[in-house]
Amino acid sequence: MNKLERKFPEGFLWGGAVAANQCEGAYNEDGKGLSTQDVAPKGVVGPITEEPTEDNMKLIGIDFYHRYKEDIKLFAEMGFKVFRTSIAWSRIYPNGDDAQPNEKGLQFYDDLFDECLKYGIEPLVTISHYETPLALSKNYDGWVNRKLVGFYENYVRTIFNRYKDKVKYWLTFNEINSVIHAPFLSGGIYTPKEKLSKQDLYQAIHHEFVASALAVKIGHELMPKAKIGCMILGTPTYPLTPNPDDIIATMQMERNIFFFSDVHARGYYPNYMKRFFKENDIQIKFEPGDEEILKNTVDFISFSYYVSICETADTEKKVTGKGNLFGGVPNPYLKESEWGWQIDPKGLRFILNQFYDRYQKPLFIVENGLGAVDELIEDEKGNKTVNDDYRIKYLNDHLVQAAEAIEDGVEVMGYTTWGCIDLVSASTAELKKRYGFIYVDRNDDGTGTLERYKKKSFYWYKNVIETNGENLE
Repeated sequence: MNKLERKFPEGFLWGGAVAANQCEGAYNEDGKGLSTQDVAPKGVVGPITEEPTEDNMKLIGIDFYHRYKEDIKLFAEMGFKVFRTSIAWSRIYPNGDDAQPNEKGLQFYDDLFDECLKYGIEPLVTISHYETPLALSKNYDGWVNRKLVGFYENYVRTIFNRYKDKVKYWLTFNEINSVIHAPFLSGGIYTPKEKLSKQDLYQAIHHEFVASALAVKIGHELMPKAKIGCMILGTPTYPLTPNPDDIIATMQMERNIFFFSDVHARGYYPNYMKRFFKENDIQIKFEPGDEEILKNTVDFISFSYYVSICETADTEKKVTGKGNLFGGVPNPYLKESEWGWQIDPKGLRFILNQFYDRYQKPLFIVENGLGAVDELIEDEKGNKTVNDDYRIKYLNDHLVQAAEAIEDGVEVMGYTTWGCIDLVSASTAELKKRYGFIYVDRNDDGTGTLERYKKKSFYWYKNVIETNGENLE
């Protein structure tokens, strides 16, 4: 495909993505309750503490709570059509099971969405992004408890009614399939992972499925023009060799993704899970009406894409790769990022085709980016910046493959780069692992001015949006 033929559809939603818990800070201001993130200072791997500790970078984040107007103005300067963010559940219901919502929390998101709309930027809102109210985690064991369906439904009704005239695009749970490997981070499950039974884990997953489908149902009733999607951690899996055993192992690994998208997009449990449940002595308890609720399927499928993995049935070759939740065997043909994530632009084209062939539903790439150590320097004019050509190349190469998928016939709604402004990493809770087009002067030891500086990639992405991707190489 030559450059002139590389076309993104008219109205393509270009933008960037953040999560409340990784950027807002203000963890104890204006009535906000504690979330699971506030007691997880070291990222995915823990340890979990009883109370917030000073070394948790997320407690201040990048102070987006107080600086959002400045940041959204910068997004508008880049030409964003959409901005993906999340609502902190414990800002709205501090304990999750409160009788009344917190008005100051609701007002903050009113103001945030108004600021986006002022610049013609559509909010894309994740309802639950890795931050269950801590009280729901400790008192109910998170999504293991069926009561969370009702608490989530109450929260959803509150925010849908409040923001129905401001938000057109919603996601129910962030990377919902990650609960398999990170039950506390993803599902607020307080039982330690090593003590959590498969029965309880998959019952928790069922509760999330029901809650997600309820959100779709309620959203369609309250906001007929809104689009509500699921969000999947997208990690394509390749067989390490053509050995049929590796092919079967790959098929089984892929079901860590497709089980979740199948239920969301088709409205029922896939047959292959019946065997899995039987072999693992799992009996999912369906409440009356659950089957009917699950039929409320999503309008589109969104996903994150950072890495691909390989799989093998050969236990001697099963050396787990670094840096991603699903592990997997490193691909000998790919290079790694500084954090051990293998860089595979063609994997994005592959998984876009996989999802579209399977469901024929619109797709939205809502996370993609390169975490790297950036060096803040002064340019010839004395302005502070970062020469992040490595990030430009990464994003360019992935967008070229997204364009290839569109040429393949895949319906892609939009693309939001992860961490469009530097933020605290979810997996490692570091600030030195930077993703953004905008450098934030804050360091892992808590020092820094929090000032914002435009990186070289800022101007590159601005040009991508202006040309609707025709400048890609």
